[in-house]
Amino acid sequence: MNRNLTMGICLTMLFAFTSTQAWDPKGKEDDIAKGQAAIDALLESDKTMQRYFDAAAGYVVIPTVGKAGLGIGGARGKGLLYENGAPTAEVTMTQLSIGFQWGGQAYSEFVFFENDASLEHFKKGNYELGAQASAVAITAGASVDAGYESGVAIFTLAKGGLMYEAAVGGQKFKVKGL
Repeated sequence: MNRNLTMGICLTMLFAFTSTQAWDPKGKEDDIAKGQAAIDALLESDKTMQRYFDAAAGYVVIPTVGKAGLGIGGARGKGLLYENGAPTAEVTMTQLSIGFQWGGQAYSEFVFFENDASLEHFKKGNYELGAQASAVAITAGASVDAGYESGVAIFTLAKGGLMYEAAVGGQKFKVKGL
């Protein structure tokens, strides 16, 4: 029984990672539409988030991040970097974590850059957010007290799944120009 559960979790993790890497015949137009749908869902959940879109030097929208774990976990998602409201680069986020965790979930992730310096640092390539960086889970009014940390603010919006977690990990981003 234990072996079947472990195999099921491993297959779920594999699916979560590979599903974000699938070939998309619709191309960038579909990516932009998915990004806009994620932005619309975020603003519907918390209208005060508009201030981040208006004031940020740039922002990343990852419409779907797949996350799974059983002791060791991981997450992966692809999205777009926006500057002046237009997509300028493709972004891939990978996260590894270790600690008490069990389950799987999907969420959207939004990363805002407070100024040009933090945006340029991100665009240089392999950017990492350490375990101390924390994301604010969006609920009604959640962004009111949220702020930038080292020029970056991170928000997530749950899409589905169930995950129990008390783990430490970090996120790594790869940026590739369009």
